[in-house]
Amino acid sequence: MVKNKCPPSNFYEIKVKFLQFKTEFSMVNYKHFVGIDISKHKLDVVLLCNNILISSYVMPNELREISSFIKKLKATSGVTIKNTVFGMEHTGIYSQHLLTVLTKIGANIVIDSAYHIKQSLGLVRDKTDFLDALRIAQYVYKNRENLRFWIPKREVLIQLKYLSSLRWGLISAKISLKNPIKERDLFFDKKMKLFQSLYAKPSIYALDQEIIRTEKAISDLVKSDEKINYLFTLVTSVPCIGPVTALEIIITSNEFINFSDPRKFACYAGLAPFKRESGTVSFKMRVSKIANQKIKALLTICAFTATRSIPDIKEYYRKKTKDEGKAKMSVINAVRNKLILRIFACVNENRVYQETWLH
Repeated sequence: MVKNKCPPSNFYEIKVKFLQFKTEFSMVNYKHFVGIDISKHKLDVVLLCNNILISSYVMPNELREISSFIKKLKATSGVTIKNTVFGMEHTGIYSQHLLTVLTKIGANIVIDSAYHIKQSLGLVRDKTDFLDALRIAQYVYKNRENLRFWIPKREVLIQLKYLSSLRWGLISAKISLKNPIKERDLFFDKKMKLFQSLYAKPSIYALDQEIIRTEKAISDLVKSDEKINYLFTLVTSVPCIGPVTALEIIITSNEFINFSDPRKFACYAGLAPFKRESGTVSFKMRVSKIANQKIKALLTICAFTATRSIPDIKEYYRKKTKDEGKAKMSVINAVRNKLILRIFACVNENRVYQETWLH
């Protein structure tokens, strides 16, 4: 049984609180801004002092070269790690070497989406790696008063993210083999069915076994970590939120460090409707396509399940669709938001889900 008590604090939680504390302060005192354009084999780096270009570098995307660059940067007149902000785009594993070095030295790191950076710069015609690095540095300088520092994920969460991605890849490979077989069964004779089964089914069986092994590894890793296991228990206590959805929410929210407000998470998942108006013309409110599509798809499955199995949501869905004539997907979106609110209520109030909860 889960007790209403948080797991004991550790060094990582203290570090997270410190980073959040730093984020609350204005970044006006920071003098140097480094923009880094990351690719698979090289890094293009631009150094600004306030908004003036000081220098630029090109180096291989390797640990030794990055460490050497940091030493050169420290030797530059007036540059210290404390008064410098490093900006970059989300580039997945290509940024791993850079983040490893910057995290070790306690650097101030800002990571934002390429789309967000591009949209904030206005009309852009030309594009080179140097210009991309320069624009990232300018973006960091321009928004220096309200940027949020990147908070690294714990090692166990990185491992879970990798295993989760591996699981989705195995499932995708299985579907790509299985679906064509179903289609061909409708048109091929028995001889051809036997032929394709002879070669395809052993591969499908092997993929099934790998999926089972991966899910077992995920389960063992969740149970081995006190904090993640605790959060996992809270999230899965909400009816219709299964282990796969719970894991993805914990990973994408960085153990609910990056998101504490359910409305912000709903926006991130593409579930928050926005107004569309122009002069006297007003359009129907719609959700944005800029979203984490995986989380959105998982919550959609949970919402459809909830409309069939949770009494109050089942009645809500019937009332809105039958009595009031609302569009079904509009009501499903409301149900998805209800599930998010319930998940965050459990996490923020440090309790498992109860149907009748007295505050």
